[in-house]
Formats: sequence, C-alpha cells, structure tokens
Amino acid sequence: MKVTSFDVAKAAGVSQSTVSRALRGDPSIGAETVRRVAAVAAELDYVPSERARDLSTRSTRRIAMVVDLDNPLWALLVRRLYDQLAERDYRLTLVAGHGDTQNIESQVAGGGVDGVILSTVSLDSSLPALLRRRGVPAVLLHRYVEGTELDSCVADNRAGGAAAARMLLRAGHRRIGALLGPATTSTGRDREAGFRGLLAEAGVELDETLVRYGRFDFDHGRESVPALMEGAAPPTALFCANDIIALGAMNSAHELGLRVPGDLAVIGFDDLEQAAWPTVALSTVHVPFDDMLHSAVTLLGERIGGWSGAGRLVIHPVTPVERGTHGPNDTGRSV
Repeated sequence: MKVTSFDVAKAAGVSQSTVSRALRGDPSIGAETVRRVAAVAAELDYVPSERARDLSTRSTRRIAMVVDLDNPLWALLVRRLYDQLAERDYRLTLVAGHGDTQNIESQVAGGGVDGVILSTVSLDSSLPALLRRRGVPAVLLHRYVEGTELDSCVADNRAGGAAAARMLLRAGHRRIGALLGPATTSTGRDREAGFRGLLAEAGVELDETLVRYGRFDFDHGRESVPALMEGAAPPTALFCANDIIALGAMNSAHELGLRVPGDLAVIGFDDLEQAAWPTVALSTVHVPFDDMLHSAVTLLGERIGGWSGAGRLVIHPVTPVERGTHGPNDTGRSV
C-alpha cells in the first residue's frame, strides 16, 4: 500500500498540513519538527506528490520557454536553461514559437505555468504585451521588443556587430559583404546596425550588391556565397550575422574551391561550441549565454515572487574572438 502524508503525520505526531509544509521547507515550521518529519518520511519511504504540492501552493513549478525550432540556437539555450531551472526545483516546458498563435497564448497565459521565457520574439510580436496585460511573469531572452515593459536579457549586439567590422578592417579588408539575419528581430537589426555603423565611421562603404538577408540558418550561408563570388567584384570578406550562417558560408566556399581566409575571410557571431573546433577555427563574437540565462532565471524568479516594478533591460557585454578565418586576402585582389 502506498504511504501517504497522513501516514507520516500519524507516525511523527503532527498534522498532515504540517507534514506538507515541513517537506517543502516552509520557514514557519520549526527546525526540530522539520527534522522529525523528514526522518519519519525517509523511514516510511514516503515520496511527496508533486501534484498535491502544486495544488497546495498554487504553483505548477513549471516554466514555459517559447522557442523557434528552426533556429539551431534553441537547443543550446534549452540544455543550459534546463539545468539552471532544475537547481531551483522548476521543470521546463517547451512551446514551439512557429505554431498557431492562439494555441501558444493558451499554453503560456492559461495558468498552466508559473512563468514564461520568450527567446524567439519578432519586433512585431503581440505575445509580450499580452503576457504583461494578463500579469503572467515573463522575461525576454536573447531577443527583445521595445515598449512591452517586460524584463529582457540580451547581448550587446550593436557592439558585437561593430567588433566584427573592426576585426575585418584591421585585417586589411575593404570590400566586405554581409549575410544578415531577419530585420524583424532585434538581433538581426542591432547586429546589422553595429556593423554598418563602424564601417561608416571608418569611411568604408558597404556595397549593397554584396548584402544578403535571410534566416539565421545554415542554408542562408551556403546558398548566398556562390552568387556573391560570381560577380565582377566579389568580396574578400563576409560578416555573417551568426555562426550557423558562417558555417554554411564556409562550407559553400569549400565546395567552390575557395580558401578561408586566403580567398574569402569569414567572421561569425555567437561563438558556438563548433566555432572553436580545430577544423573550423571560426573568428567570431562571443555571446555570454550562461550569464544571459542566469540573469533571465533570476529576474523571472523575482517576478514569480511578486516583484512588480518596471521592466528591466540587462545588456551583457560581448567579446571578439580572433581565430583563423578573418585574416587578410592573399590573392592579389583589391581588398
């Protein structure tokens, strides 16, 4: 027969409600009572019911994360977020950001979770404002939307775009192309703005015929390079709005028989684990994802705990990482 909290209460000489509060760490229960209840529970091999605990505390102990399943970055974020939430006794629920809008809203705003982390919002997304209106604790991670009054944890994408441009200029490049992300996202917009801004300050014009926009995916990089390199005046270097695009561009360059960086320099953004592989050695911009996740979980925990102040924007600094793909051109072509 399954042992219940009533059995523990009887053996410990306390009420059933005292057992529940003692085992969930309620500070109103004395230390001696907590020790006695814990000892009896261990002796009887009692396992608390999560459902009963959730009902008694009006908490689901679940955090929903809205992700873009088409963006390979989500797997990195989810793995690390799962560990950080587990340390705080929360479980992670994934919601696909490209699904039906009403279905997404019902999953994250219907009371089935304690809080929401949004990592896939576009600049015109209505979901952040909806969560704010309904009083659902939420935080924007990696991307943000102005005016929503939600907490946001992002990287300094403008500074990162500028750092990428600076690395290419220092390597001697002047004819530079760019494989940019969607302008409908804060990451795409801000990385582009930082990159263009630094080039303009240096007096280097970005030839619009060498600019391509696309998704933050491998195919964007792989499919864009052939057309750029077949032109009358191809670029000597490419800024890619994330590492996945850069990997696609490097793969395409290899298929075309081009050397990286000898024929075409490439620089990415994010500093994924693959970027540091010796066979890749991608020059990139490091984004401190662990720090961003920690900030997001901390801010969300404060919201769940009842903090109701104005929305906070936490911008984490980025760092240029010089590896082997952004070096000078050695073909004799004008750089």
